Parts: sequence; C-alpha cells; structure tokens
Amino acid sequence: MINIFEVNETNKMIEQENLDVRTITMGISLLDCIDSDLAVLNEKIYKKITTCAKDLVSTGEAISGEYGIPIVNKRISVTPIALIGGAACKTKEDFVTIAETLDKAAKVVGVNFIGGYSALVSKGMTPAERLLIESIPQAMAKTERVCSSVNVGSTRTGINMDAVKLMGEIVLETAKATKDQDSLGCAKLVVFCNAPDDNPFMAGAFHGVTEADTIINVGVSGPGVVKTALEQVRGKDFETLCEMIKRTAFKVTRVGQLVAQEASRRLGVKFGIVDLSLAPTPAIGDSVAEILEEIGLEHAGAPGTTAALALLNDQVKKGGVMASTAVGGLSGAFIPVSEDQGMIDAVTIGALTMEKLEAMTCVCSVGLDMIAIPGKTKASTISGIIADEMAIGMINQKTTAVRLIPVIGKDVGDTAEFGGLLGYAPIIPVNEYDCSAFVSRKGRIPAPVHSFKN
Repeated sequence: MINIFEVNETNKMIEQENLDVRTITMGISLLDCIDSDLAVLNEKIYKKITTCAKDLVSTGEAISGEYGIPIVNKRISVTPIALIGGAACKTKEDFVTIAETLDKAAKVVGVNFIGGYSALVSKGMTPAERLLIESIPQAMAKTERVCSSVNVGSTRTGINMDAVKLMGEIVLETAKATKDQDSLGCAKLVVFCNAPDDNPFMAGAFHGVTEADTIINVGVSGPGVVKTALEQVRGKDFETLCEMIKRTAFKVTRVGQLVAQEASRRLGVKFGIVDLSLAPTPAIGDSVAEILEEIGLEHAGAPGTTAALALLNDQVKKGGVMASTAVGGLSGAFIPVSEDQGMIDAVTIGALTMEKLEAMTCVCSVGLDMIAIPGKTKASTISGIIADEMAIGMINQKTTAVRLIPVIGKDVGDTAEFGGLLGYAPIIPVNEYDCSAFVSRKGRIPAPVHSFKN
C-alpha cells in the first residue's frame, strides 16, 4: 500500500530535486503510408500522424495536472523515412518535402520534437538511403522540430565506413546550413551504432519496423533526485552507496511506469517501454556530473570518473528494472555536455576533455553527446571521431552515438548557445592530426566474431 510518507517523498522529489518525466514519446508506424506518388505520400503521412497523435499533448498535460508530475516533452517517433520515401523520392529535395510534412504535423499536434528522419545503413546503403542522408543538412535547416538519426554500425554487421565518411561531411554541411543559429541543426542529428527501435529520447528516436502500429514509450529523468539521495551517504562504503542509487532509481522509474501506463490507457495505445536513462538539464542541481562529484570526484573528468560512471549506470539499471514491466531504449546515464551544468563547468576549467568523454562512453549507454567543437574542424576528423565511437559500441555490444556540433565561426574559448533543454556549451578542442587516409578507405570494418556464442 502507498502511504503518506511515500506521497510526501515523491512531492519533495518533484518540488526540490528536479524529478520529472522527460518525455512521453508516441511511436507511429508509417509503413501503411508508402506510395509511389510524392504528394499522396506526404498527405498520408500528415493524416496518419495528426490522427494518431491528436490527443497526445492534451493527455500528457492532463496526467501531469492530475498527478502533479511534470512531463517536460511530448514527442513522436516515426518509421525511418528512408524506408517510407524510397518509392516516391527521386531527389534530395523530394525527401526534404517529407521533413517539412513531419514538421507541419508536429506543430499541428503540438509536440516538441518528431524523430525518424532516419536511415539504417549499418551494412550498406540503398540509393534512397543515400539520398535521405544527403538531404539532412537542408532538412534540418528548413524544419524546426524534426530530428534525424543515421545508424552506421552494429555488433552483428560491423561498421559501414562509407556511411561514416559521408556522415562526417553531412555533419559539417548541416553546421554550415544552420550557422546563423550556432549550427543548431547538428543538435538534431545523431549518428548511431546499435540504435534501439524503442528509444523515446531525441534526437535518436525512430519507430522500429519490429514495433506495433502505435506505441507509447516514456523516458524518465532524475539526476537531481539521485544526487540529493547520495548526500545522505557521504563517506560511506560502496555497498551503501550502491544500495542508495538502486533504491532511488526504483522510485524514479516507478513514476515513469505510472505515467506510461496511464498514457497508454487513456490514448488506447499499447505501452512499450520505460527508458531508465538519467537525463540532465542545464538547471542547477539536475546534473549527472554533480552525481559523480557526490560519489567523490572534485570534478567530472578527474581520475576515477569512468569507474564512478560505470557504478552509477549499473546501479540505476539494477534499481529501475524492477520498477517497470518493460525496460528499453538507451537506459543509462546521459552525458551531454551542453545539457548538464556540471559537465559545462568541468569542460570550462579543463577537467573534462574529448578523450575522457570517449572513455566514459565505454561504460554508459550513450556517447559523445551535444559536444560543441571548432567550426574549422575537418569532415575527416569528425568521421574519425564517429568511427572511434562506433567501434566502442560494436565491440562492447552496446548502443553508442555521436552528436557533435562544429560551430561555424567559433573556436576554443568561445561558447555556443542553443537555448532551452539544449543549453549552452564551451567549444572543446579536438585532436587535429589527420585521419583522412583511414576514413577514405572504402567498405566496412567487419563485425567481431560471434560464431563462438551461437
């Protein structure tokens, strides 16, 4: 039975510790919209999204009002558009019209973001997938709420280095296409290895082909709650520390499960998963970096950071998995530099570098996230960074991603402003030694051996 103590405890988490449900994301299949006529295709896409998601925002607000739980974002993910537009789109511009249709539909139903302007090319690219990828800079510049992702590698297939090379160029082009907004377009573009089909978080969300027609996925947040809880066990042993993280993660995830079930019931849509990720914001006290500091580090990036993050990630999963009937998505601690005040501070003083961030991605479920780099960075260097991160995901059988923002016209020492949840970021230096001969090799990096496990 729920008692008054638990009610008060949850209220305190919401009011003082930044507990929120980061997102309710409705996944919508567009497979039944496929048509060889572009105008008909766009019409079908618009109609399906506006019909399925017409009550999503109002339902989220009603749940938030009734239960007192802030639901920060309402989002939509759709089937990867490279699959949907293949029959109708003959040029890059054709694909851009679909991005504009998605943006229009998102604005009509009132969601914050719509994800799925995506291509899954971990082994090879169809002509349609290449066209979509080449259209991304224009699509990101012309839309406000559309997010794009490209999966270029997996543990089973290896890394498509042709796609990696192309994505380095696309990231730079996207930066140039949105240079008037501190290259904001790149904040809506993520490159994946082992991308999950049920991720509720942007910019990497898309609705996988294995999913039902419509689905509800929920992403929770709560770094502030974990940080506050850990203040009670300062100086205690690791067993006590782990137990506290587990207990707190359970409580945070329980809130997400409640919201997910309620949204699913009211919308008449199947419940998918709860994503256990700790998603920070630029708000003071809502930071993954501050949790690491509470564990015992002077700043994120200090020796011991990777071990502390590994511990945090594992205990969050152990605590959260019991609180939800289905866990999925990314489920780990996010380390986006621009969205986490503690990370921003650590980069500013030089405690946290690109190399340390890469090491941290070995033990958490995301990757190099929301990192502003000099606008003069070469496309081949970006491709090299993407390749490194994809290799970590491939070998370790986990999801990794890259969301780099080469800010045109800015260099180390400057700051990029993105606003809202996306925050701001100091420009971080990158290793400028050349890797173009490596990324220009054609083909794939083979997958690791699996036959010993079959």
